[in-house]
Amino acid sequence: MKTILIVEDDTSIMRGLQDVLEKEHYTVLTASTGTRGLALGRNEHVDLIILDLGLPDINGEDVCKELRGAGLSTPIIMLTSKGMEMDKVLGLEMGADDYMTKPFGIRELLARIRALLRRKGGMVKDLEECTFGEVQVDFTRQETKRKGKPVKLSVREYAVLKFLVQHEGEVVTRDMLLNQVWGYDTFPTTRTVDNYILALRKKLEEDTANPQHIMTVHTAGYKFSK
Repeated sequence: MKTILIVEDDTSIMRGLQDVLEKEHYTVLTASTGTRGLALGRNEHVDLIILDLGLPDINGEDVCKELRGAGLSTPIIMLTSKGMEMDKVLGLEMGADDYMTKPFGIRELLARIRALLRRKGGMVKDLEECTFGEVQVDFTRQETKRKGKPVKLSVREYAVLKFLVQHEGEVVTRDMLLNQVWGYDTFPTTRTVDNYILALRKKLEEDTANPQHIMTVHTAGYKFSK
């Protein structure tokens, strides 16, 4: 489980982000001052830092600079309410990896977090083929067979299935699928994801009511298993 450090002095924003990230199955550490943020960033194992620019003691730019100066390569997303280009440039020059202006969309923030974590850990290896149960899938040619007979999947169904297979054994939330398959600049609903999952089960599972490969994780999302 990935750990994210939030350094933010606005309690409502901090708690809101903490709730959202914990629902996405991240471990969350919090700090309301730059001093505390520096201590946690240096001494705890953290996979990503969300860092507010306007902190009460040490500003976010200096926190970022000190962390980078100490050799910390952890991805940092800088937050600010100013929205000024000069602040953005300065923040990035201090070593931030990304930058968001308040107010921001949660889905966009989540997408940027996942992008940075993937970059840190290396991109998920591209997937050309997959076999599970009595199903054979060629993602490159977009051809699928079940029990030796062709099964027609839509382009979007291939994308959903590919993402699930690439994260085999992991809990994949509906928001993860929305962000990675649809993109955070479009506005489908989580119900859209459920409909695609149901369609895939009907086409690929032996028993749709008791799926063996595309399984539901109650209150969390879905998980693929061969």
